[in-house]
Amino acid sequence: MLPGFIIDQIRQREEEEQAKRQVPQLELPVPAPEGSKPPDCDEESERGVIIIELLAE
Repeated sequence: MLPGFIIDQIRQREEEEQAKRQVPQLELPVPAPEGSKPPDCDEESERGVIIIELLAE
C-alpha cells in the first residue's frame, strides 16, 4: 500500500490533468420558439402592437 501523501499527490495530478483537458463552454441565449412565453410572463402583463390605418377620402 502506498503512503497517504503519495496518494494525495497522484490525486492532485489527475485533477490538474482533467482541468487542463476541459474546454471552456460559452452559453448563448437562444430565443424561445414562436408561440411560447417566457416563464416569468403572466397573461396580464402581455403587451402587443395595434396598427390602425386611417384612410382619408
